[in-house]
Amino acid sequence: MVCIRKANVNDLLAMQACNLFCLPENYQMKYYLYHILSWPQLLYVAEDYNGRIVGYVLAKMEEETNECHGHITSLAVLRTHRKLGIATKLMTAAQNAMEQVCYDSVISLLGLVILVRLRERVWLWLD
Repeated sequence: MVCIRKANVNDLLAMQACNLFCLPENYQMKYYLYHILSWPQLLYVAEDYNGRIVGYVLAKMEEETNECHGHITSLAVLRTHRKLGIATKLMTAAQNAMEQVCYDSVISLLGLVILVRLRERVWLWLD
């Protein structure tokens, strides 16, 4: 069983470790700091019953347009915890938080780049 909750500064090292373990594209710590300082309400973690971070989502909002655009920067779940709906729960939490940032306006675009076998890139656009 896992708990989905907002991330805090103390989670950043565990989020980075999850990223390094799960994904081929990795970020320096300053990128995580940038996200949590800019959009603290849009970062979520999945925490297991032992308090270990087993997944995370980094999200951000496009602020230079009149429309509200949300972006998923990174989403990862440890292999041992996949196929349990954790990624879906993380995405839902991020999307709900984006809608709160945009208040009553609808998010016109939610973008996510998915890497498949390190070569293909698939764009998934959600309303």
